Amino acid sequence: MTSTLPAVSGIDTTRSPARALVCRACSARYPLAAQHACYECFGPLEVDYDIAALATVTREQIEAGPNSIWRYAALLPAGQDPATRVTLDPGLTPLVAAGNLAAELGLTGPLWVKDDSANPTHSFKDRVVSVALTAARALGFTRYACASTGNLANSVAAHAARAGVPSVVFIPSDLEQGKVVTTAVYGGDLVAIDGSYDDVNRLCGELVETDEFEDTAFVNVNVRPFYAEGSKTLGYEVAEQLGWRIPAQVVIPMASGELLTKIDKAFTELVEIGLVEAPAGGWKVFGAQSAGCNPIATALHDERDTIVPVKPTGIAKSLNIGDPAAGVYALEAVRRTGGWMEYADDDEIRAGIRLLARTTGVFAETAGGVTVAVLRKLVESGRLDPTAETVVFNTGEGLKTLDAVAATAGPTHRIKPNLRAARDAGLLS
Repeated sequence: MTSTLPAVSGIDTTRSPARALVCRACSARYPLAAQHACYECFGPLEVDYDIAALATVTREQIEAGPNSIWRYAALLPAGQDPATRVTLDPGLTPLVAAGNLAAELGLTGPLWVKDDSANPTHSFKDRVVSVALTAARALGFTRYACASTGNLANSVAAHAARAGVPSVVFIPSDLEQGKVVTTAVYGGDLVAIDGSYDDVNRLCGELVETDEFEDTAFVNVNVRPFYAEGSKTLGYEVAEQLGWRIPAQVVIPMASGELLTKIDKAFTELVEIGLVEAPAGGWKVFGAQSAGCNPIATALHDERDTIVPVKPTGIAKSLNIGDPAAGVYALEAVRRTGGWMEYADDDEIRAGIRLLARTTGVFAETAGGVTVAVLRKLVESGRLDPTAETVVFNTGEGLKTLDAVAATAGPTHRIKPNLRAARDAGLLS
């Protein structure tokens, strides 16, 4: 049975290509409203588009747009009118040629690092928050909130400050201090919860149902379908920055699994509406997890279709979602494209951070260390083609997770302030 409800949202469908929310499990359709789960099967909802409307978008139109994610506004569910946006104008982050890294790992094909630490709050979360809160404003919400492992908290607090809207963000109490400070500084309410991210997320799911929070948009709860669409802009940008070409292989960090599914969705949409051609043989999607929180990768390795929740451990806290909402859809994308998933332990993550910094000049947070460590494993195992063009995604800034490498990164020399000391240290040889 398919739901048919009247459109009651504030999304302007005369300008937006979005037409409905659709259940990923049973295909039931709903209005473009603040709803994230299907009433019929409790499956997750995502935005469904008018493909004919998307197909009117041209490369020239995109290239003439602003230097931000909003150059893709005609492909997004909200924000077509600049005056309606709640945004820090993220996007168009560097696509870094990584020849030194490729050589060290034994890759002969082109290797690129999509460095989203260059966004305003230094993570890819600025993309999803800009889209989610723009939709939330259209839907009439007057306070912004989230459950977060850190980067999302930074972004929601900063967006709310820019917009002059109150915010309340919820985090695990053991979060890295760098991420606590870079959220609290924006002046909104910051609530530390004695529990894991999954505990925080569960509480937010309960709060959103209360009368006291009926005016509050939780970006990754009640407006999650719009939030998730912001991740597609990473896929759009990579294709545009490669000269309107989709890479043969991508390696993407996984927490909920949603980022991986949406980059794959972006590539699919670009091909479907004629903006790019698929590479010969299609593209392969690879997922990267921490060994301390690897329920999606474990399911793939065990040849299961279900995700068994885990209690997260390890230093990659931004990836520590033990019960990943989009895990089964990440499995589907990786299997369909012929990719694979791997995971890395804490020492491998630290080594990945330092390897990426040493070879590309990009200082990644722990999630980036996971991705580089997994890239190495994929090459060594033969799962990833070393001759094919590959893009790896760095989703956050290393300055937020200094503790991960502080014990192993420091001065190589300590000398007195004179030439003799410099010579004795070998600095003049």
